[in-house]
Amino acid sequence: MNAIILEAIALNRCITASYNRMQITLAPHILYTKHGELYVDAVTMIRDGQIPREVKLGAFKVTGLKDLTPNEQQFSRAARYNPDDEKYSGVTLFAVALD
Repeated sequence: MNAIILEAIALNRCITASYNRMQITLAPHILYTKHGELYVDAVTMIRDGQIPREVKLGAFKVTGLKDLTPNEQQFSRAARYNPDDEKYSGVTLFAVALD
């Protein structure tokens, strides 16, 4: 597992990375497995220098996140994030703390 992702989730801090040849800043909420692969569900804060029009939680395959670096930007838990979602049942490795 990637220590940068775990630390970011624990401290509610963003991370930056390259994903599908785009520079992104993510607010990672949960690390889990799917089909034997690691995934992180995160809110995209910045994509190629632009703030996305809508806030949504997206799934990112951890092996696809390149040049991963910590970011000091704090984030609040997204309203749309539901740790009890069925897709996380039995496969959650680490998640943001609930308030």
